[in-house]
Amino acid sequence: MRRFALGMMTSAALMAGLASQVQASSKDYSKSTKTDLVTKIMGNKSYQVYSSLKLEEVTKKVKTKTKEKKKYTVKKKVAVKKSKKGKTKYKTVKQVKYKWVTKTAYKNVKKKEWKFGKKLTASADFRYAHVQSKSYKVKGGKRYYYIYVDGRPVGYVNEKAFALSKANVVSPVSLVNNPSDSVGFNAEDAINYVTDQHGSLVDNDSVEISCKSAELNISDTGYVSSRKAGTAVLTFRYGKAKATSKLTVRGDAKEGISSADVTPVKTDLPEIKTWSASDGASLSSSSTITSKDAVSSSHKYWATDMSGNAKGADIETIFYHPAVLSAPGSSNLEAKVSSAVQGIDFYDNDLVTSNLDLGQADNREARGHMVYYNMRKVKKYNWQLIPSKMLSFNTWLSYIKNIKVSPYMKLGHGQSVGSTKKYVYVLANWNRSNNWSNSQELIRVKKSTMEIDKIWTFKVWNGSAKYPRIFLNADVIDDNTLLALFHNASKHCYEYWKISRSGDSFKAKEVGATGSDLIRTGSDPISNSAEVHPEVQGFVWDSAYDVYYIAFNDYLFKIGAGLDGGTEAGKLLNYYSFHTGREMEGLASYKGELYLNLNHPTETLKVDHITK
Repeated sequence: MRRFALGMMTSAALMAGLASQVQASSKDYSKSTKTDLVTKIMGNKSYQVYSSLKLEEVTKKVKTKTKEKKKYTVKKKVAVKKSKKGKTKYKTVKQVKYKWVTKTAYKNVKKKEWKFGKKLTASADFRYAHVQSKSYKVKGGKRYYYIYVDGRPVGYVNEKAFALSKANVVSPVSLVNNPSDSVGFNAEDAINYVTDQHGSLVDNDSVEISCKSAELNISDTGYVSSRKAGTAVLTFRYGKAKATSKLTVRGDAKEGISSADVTPVKTDLPEIKTWSASDGASLSSSSTITSKDAVSSSHKYWATDMSGNAKGADIETIFYHPAVLSAPGSSNLEAKVSSAVQGIDFYDNDLVTSNLDLGQADNREARGHMVYYNMRKVKKYNWQLIPSKMLSFNTWLSYIKNIKVSPYMKLGHGQSVGSTKKYVYVLANWNRSNNWSNSQELIRVKKSTMEIDKIWTFKVWNGSAKYPRIFLNADVIDDNTLLALFHNASKHCYEYWKISRSGDSFKAKEVGATGSDLIRTGSDPISNSAEVHPEVQGFVWDSAYDVYYIAFNDYLFKIGAGLDGGTEAGKLLNYYSFHTGREMEGLASYKGELYLNLNHPTETLKVDHITK
């Protein structure tokens, strides 16, 4: 998988190295040197971005100097003889001499010179964008890379604009003491980015990681065990890039042990069925979008509620997401910023999304990108066109300044997303873990940079490791509190947990339960089971009305939270069927407003007229 004694060189890095050797040995710099499509990390220094860079033939007057021998005559008195009186007689003679004379002349000479095209903008404008390149030119011994920004081809910039040989990692990392954790913490999760000498993103697997500790060690596959307390310094190296991270396994092995003792509130639900995940995927994937086929009208869907009211609620598009935020040919996952959104959250006018490529959410080490949008500047339709050249450059640039793309990072299932004024949080759990007793990873991202600045792990057990609670869906209430949803399939109920952080320690308390599975997909032809329940695809607490919303495919359930006494905790209040034929992918709530996300095309919709 990886190695730690030596950093393995990826094929992309190898090809880039060979390309640079070819370039160094060649004298013809007029053509671009092609490389693999790589992600570039922007540095702190700003350089001019130009629309083009060409070797052009120009005619110039060149000053020339020549020397020639010039003849000249001088007169000289020469003694010839003495007179009878003893006087010397002289005569004047002509003498020929030579001297070197420098002549200056001008002539027209044709030569090739590098010419920059139009000045577009400063590279600082792309500091938080997704920047890529697959070619460069050499001018005056310096590399100028042709860059793509959020998928759009832009122009040339000096490679000094990139973060050259830099490592950016998370420190500190705080892990819960978990004697039953069979996996441990993946040290790669602490990497924001590592670059080579040309500012290209290095695969995490190519980074050499070492661990210095008296109590802890790192496995050959790069995991640090959290079964006992201790501290360690992790060192990350690639070439001249180096960074360190302090990791701590906390001391209290009983942290996170709680009791699931809330009596579930019974519901009187009829049998509700929905499609299976595979059916939903084939249905929704039939509708795709390209930047040349942008949607130009809003979707609006009415929902039937539990009383049969055909207009119990409606949803309407407020924002179509960019079709993609990476260049064509972005085949590897680090380079590709997919439009497949798995989770969303709102705080004021800030929208954040978790973007994983299709199928990646089911992987144990599921990674992707988070995207931040300043919704004050959002235009409902035009943002779909960001990766194309259909927008004028100035309009496009105004959009780009209001988008931030995170580095490639651990996201897990991608639907446990929440945010506060300064931070974004992701509970990066694996949705195929089958409720194991391993630790759960909470990642904090700074909105200002969209880079990870802190990682914690915590555990929640009902009495012991035999009865763990793994949360695939959670909502952030503030910087110290999570509300999380757990489906207890064996007891056919949903549990609601409040997880509070004090410093680096976490406490968990069950705060409600609903005595129902709510919905099912019908029988499973593989297991012959009649009790197959779809995965939750969105969970959020609406603080204004003290209710939870839970999404399954195109169904939305409204449950009392009872956190401020306004509703009965765990009581089913209503449900809504929107008949979209598409899966909901994430829910968000802010100051009484409710939002949800649909894919194919990716759009965020606002929920209105929801019955109270």
